[in-house]
Amino acid sequence: MNPWLPTAPCTPGTCAGHDGRVRGRPAAAALLLAGCACILAGALGAPFVPMLGAARRERLIRRWAYGVVRAFGVRVRIVGTPAVPDRAPGAPGTLVVANHISWLDIPLVAAVFPGRMLAKSEIRGWPLLGRLAARGGTLFVERDRLRALPTTVRTIGAALRGGSRVVVFPEGTTWCGRGPGGRFGPAAFQAAIDTDATVRPVRISYRAAPARSTGTTGRTGPAAGRRAARHNGSAPAEHTAPAGAAAFVGDDPLIASLWRVVTAAGLTAEIRVLPPIPAGGGPDRRTLARRAQTAVANESAKRPPESVHH
Repeated sequence: MNPWLPTAPCTPGTCAGHDGRVRGRPAAAALLLAGCACILAGALGAPFVPMLGAARRERLIRRWAYGVVRAFGVRVRIVGTPAVPDRAPGAPGTLVVANHISWLDIPLVAAVFPGRMLAKSEIRGWPLLGRLAARGGTLFVERDRLRALPTTVRTIGAALRGGSRVVVFPEGTTWCGRGPGGRFGPAAFQAAIDTDATVRPVRISYRAAPARSTGTTGRTGPAAGRRAARHNGSAPAEHTAPAGAAAFVGDDPLIASLWRVVTAAGLTAEIRVLPPIPAGGGPDRRTLARRAQTAVANESAKRPPESVHH
């Protein structure tokens, strides 16, 4: 791997553990099969989706993507709503940028903002997922070739100019979500500036149910935790524990990550839609990248303190 590529300190051994509630093997295996079946259904139906009108196609993709996340046993929480429509007819598309934690990020974002994903070229070779990504209009890039960067910017710009919504994870790699995350690379933001597109930042986080909760009455269990949370005016207990099970970091094998997700009971994925940022009118790409990164980081700062990397 080239030294200029972004790297994260996150590793499967230190960041991807799960000490909350767990499912038994039969239930986890059933969810794994259900999730894979949902992805397979999407792959088989993808050739027919372009035959639908734009509005129906977007609704179908949103429902399917939401269904994929739910099929793996993960709850979905969407905070904020995008403008409908999020662009005027004939206007350039929208550049959606998000922090990156897991392979779950892809269907999670698609459940709110269906669009053309920017992904590393290796994903094209993934079983089933690679074929589905290609059919869905994914823009594959060669991350380890610095000379390919101008071509990537032009590719994103052409898609935005044509009115497409393009989804980018500008950190360039996955982080476990316990710290502030990585720096947003500026390359994709240049495409937004070139086309006068709007940048839409979103914040992704994963929360897990704790193994035990104790209420003020001495009862234990998730229900008691919820009662105590309501009594104290705080968030429910199952949304207060960090969810390392969702992290897909370092050299983690995909099958190991899939199994962690389906065995982690009470896992909740949250996507928070943040205010749009106009790309035109002055900011250079680095300034625009910092503005988007700050918006996402500020949302992270509002969370209760969690362990971070040192």
